[in-house]
Amino acid sequence: MAEIPCIDDLTLSGIALFLDVDGTLLEIAARPQAVSVPDDLRERLRALFLASGGAVALVSGRAITSLDALFAPLALPSAGLHGFEHRGASGAYRTRQPPSGAALQAARAAMLHFALPHAGLMVEDKQFALALHYRGAPQLEESVVTAMRRIAADVRDELELQRGKMVVELRPAGATKAEAVAAFLEEAPFAGRLPIFIGDDFTDEPAFELVNRLAGLSVVVSAARPSAARARLTDVAAVRGWLGGLQADPGAALRALSAAQAGASGCDDASPAAPPARHVRSRA
Repeated sequence: MAEIPCIDDLTLSGIALFLDVDGTLLEIAARPQAVSVPDDLRERLRALFLASGGAVALVSGRAITSLDALFAPLALPSAGLHGFEHRGASGAYRTRQPPSGAALQAARAAMLHFALPHAGLMVEDKQFALALHYRGAPQLEESVVTAMRRIAADVRDELELQRGKMVVELRPAGATKAEAVAAFLEEAPFAGRLPIFIGDDFTDEPAFELVNRLAGLSVVVSAARPSAARARLTDVAAVRGWLGGLQADPGAALRALSAAQAGASGCDDASPAAPPARHVRSRA
């Protein structure tokens, strides 16, 4: 494991904060449309965005249009559909090469054909990605995964299988949350800062691995599940509490995560804080 740098001297101006949404900032609901953002969370994110100079981004499996609708009127820098689409701090929007309409249409038809006879299954159309949710029928997990693997094999050049909590997705090939975080770290105001990524799902693991390589802070939202993340917050309430601490006392909040990553030994004078730029230059 790479040595975890001490971050005693870091403030909000020295970090780049990346946040998953469902299961991290918001409790997961039976239907994606059923969630809502509390006013105090929206205001806290806005305050952190301003205090950090704009280096707070959402990195989600949702489309950016869905994120904007949820957090309105707040519109943060965002990566949607697991990194397929990107909107930086400047507001510039771009996407990767989209899958063809034919591939999406074929996958959508196959997913609907499978889901319609089964109560509790829901196909979510994200325009450039498709998701089959089985939270309403968890007993069908094995059948859902088998069916989605078969569908994915027919469109594998353009769409990739992605498992999550009670959902199996077909996302644009090559799009990952690691790629999304790396793209943000190439641009202002994120470049040259210590990256912090907080997420709960298997889709967040590539981003954890990237942040670990950059000697940043990786945080899984789970009481116990195995993860590449090196620190842990137990649930959504703990994430919101930590964000409140970050707003009130950034140094204490950052030291708490750093100590969790480093273990009981924590930081000492033998491992001083590295310059933030080091975390970006170390990516090769």
